[in-house]
Amino acid sequence: MSFLAIKWDPSLGIDLGFFVIRWYSLMFVSAFLIGAYLMKKMYKNDGISPEKVDPLFMYSFISMLIGMRLGEVFFYNWGYYQNNLLEIIIPAKKLADGSWKFTGFTGFASHGAAVAIPVALYFYTKNHLQKSWLFVLDRMGIVVALAGFFIRFGNFCNSEIYGKPTGSDFGVIFVADDLIPRHPTQLYEAFSYLILFFVLWHFYWKTDKKKKEGFLFGVFMVALWSLRFFIEFLKEAQIETREDWVFNSLNTGQVLSIPLVLIGFWLMFRKQKEVV
Repeated sequence: MSFLAIKWDPSLGIDLGFFVIRWYSLMFVSAFLIGAYLMKKMYKNDGISPEKVDPLFMYSFISMLIGMRLGEVFFYNWGYYQNNLLEIIIPAKKLADGSWKFTGFTGFASHGAAVAIPVALYFYTKNHLQKSWLFVLDRMGIVVALAGFFIRFGNFCNSEIYGKPTGSDFGVIFVADDLIPRHPTQLYEAFSYLILFFVLWHFYWKTDKKKKEGFLFGVFMVALWSLRFFIEFLKEAQIETREDWVFNSLNTGQVLSIPLVLIGFWLMFRKQKEVV
C-alpha cells in the first residue's frame, strides 16, 4: 500500500433517501445551465436576443446524445453492435436465455459529438439565427470547453476513464476498482479544458479575435483535441479493441483526434472573414 497516493472512494452522489442525485448527473446539468447563461451573455453582447439560446441548446443536447451514442457504436465497438443492432437504440442487453436486461446506454464517445453537434448547429443557424455557421461555432466552442471540465470531473467522481498505473508511490488510488496508484487522467483533461475555456473567454471579451469567423473555434479544436491526443497515452483502455492499434502506439481516440486538430489549424490560418 502506498502512503503517498491519494485514495479516492466517493459516494455515488447526494442521497435524498427517496432518490440519489449522482455526481456525474449533477456535473452534466451544471455544464448545460452555466453554458446557457454564458451563451446568453455573449448573445446579448452581440446584439442577439437571449431567447435564441433556448433552441440552440435543444439542438446541441439532442445532437450530442445521438452523436455520442453513434460514435461509440461505429467508431469504437461496431464488432459487437453489428450483431446486436437493437442495443444501439434501446437501453437494454439481450441475455443468453433470450430475455432482456435493462442496462441503460453503456457507451458514449465524444468524437461522435464532435461530428453531430456542428452538423446540428448548421441547421440551427438556418432556422433560427441570421448569422453564419462559424459565428455560432466560435461561441459554442467556449462553452463546450467549460462543459468538458464538468463532464471529466464527473468521470473522476465516478472513478471511470482513469489512467494507467504511475509505476510509483504517487497517483490516485480508485478504491472502487483496485489499490494501484494511477494517473488521474480525468483531472488532467478537466483542468486543461478549464484553462482552455478561460483562454477563449479572454479572446472573446478582450481581443478582436471574435471578428475573425472560425478563429475561436479553430483554437478550440486544435487545443482540445491535441490535449486529448496526448493524455490518451496515459489512459487505461476502456475496451480491449480501443488500445494501440496504429503502429502499436495510437488508439482509436487518438487517430480520430488528428483530423479534428487539422481542421482547427485550417480554421485558424485560412483567409478569414471579418465580422462587422
